[in-house]
Amino acid sequence: MARESRHDQHSAQPEVPNVGKDTADPARKAKSECLRLLAVQPRTRAELHKALKRKGFEADVADQVIGKLERARLVNDEEYAEMWVRSRHANQGLGRRALTSELVRRGVDRATAEQAAESIDVSDEEVRARDLVRKRLPTLRHVDETTAVRRLVAMLARKGYAEGLAYRVVREELAGDGRVTTLLDETQSSL
Repeated sequence: MARESRHDQHSAQPEVPNVGKDTADPARKAKSECLRLLAVQPRTRAELHKALKRKGFEADVADQVIGKLERARLVNDEEYAEMWVRSRHANQGLGRRALTSELVRRGVDRATAEQAAESIDVSDEEVRARDLVRKRLPTLRHVDETTAVRRLVAMLARKGYAEGLAYRVVREELAGDGRVTTLLDETQSSL
């Protein structure tokens, strides 16, 4: 006379194994995850490896899958570095040093990162530095020369521009803006 509860009736049904579940092997799952990530944006080999590790894939499976993707030219750190350098230099105004550091942080080997950063012409880098200084100059009209120089050179340094280039560009742009630049002449002679 014991009445079965709804829970008891449900648990009495036989369980059907793996129906509707993904039974793909780990390499297939890893490849699927990599393709999903690559569909969103390009990635470096190291970024994909890290993402697969986070998802619980074994290192050898990750290496195997990423190697196949490299052979299929879906993953290419050299092309990624060149694209990254062009984009970040044009959009963020980053200099060679900052671009190299960012690429290394993203897992691109240093030699590849430096080679990609070298693709920026010295004159292009100077033009971009001048653009950044000119954009910032109007906000510094109310400050003294020392503060303006310090802020402008620091901004260029944070963006990865060489010290000599930063000082020269700031000096020339301040002079073009009608400001006295004797401070920079003294600073540069002490370097």
